[in-house]
Amino acid sequence: MTEKIGYKLNPNKLVGASSSILPYFVSAFYYTEDFEYFDVIKPYLEIPEKPKSLEEISQEFDEKIDKQIEDVEYKFAQLKCYQEYQYNQKFNRIIENFEYARENGFFPPKLTYSNLIATGSNITSTFVIKQGNKHEGYYTIGNGYLRFYMPDKPTMIVRFFVNKLLGFRWVDEK
Repeated sequence: MTEKIGYKLNPNKLVGASSSILPYFVSAFYYTEDFEYFDVIKPYLEIPEKPKSLEEISQEFDEKIDKQIEDVEYKFAQLKCYQEYQYNQKFNRIIENFEYARENGFFPPKLTYSNLIATGSNITSTFVIKQGNKHEGYYTIGNGYLRFYMPDKPTMIVRFFVNKLLGFRWVDEK
């Protein structure tokens, strides 16, 4: 004698169900396939999936591996194109520099910052913010790379709190 399999009702699936479905549930929590309204209530039951065969699992695995191989090949092709482009750009710049040197007798000057301070072999840049030509001093951060010039010297209390809270140090110019 074959045993009938009963499927459990899933209350979480009933949350979005319409009220027209509710009369088909006859206050039971397990339903078999011979229930006359089984097709109506089937979406609201916990029906386990049939286990996959070894062949199906193997086929899915092969498909995933093939897709990953295609993705990697595509990314390598993209990288190759990008690197070839960068290579061509670099050598075009080098050739342009040599042509410029042949015509002018010297290589083109490199672009540099407008505010470079040279001290021996150390070259450092500073970022300066000024308000007009009249200034009493400036605030600076850390090693003096940023200078914010002020037309009037702040009071001692303001300088103290700006130093302690924000880390800006005041430097007198006069």
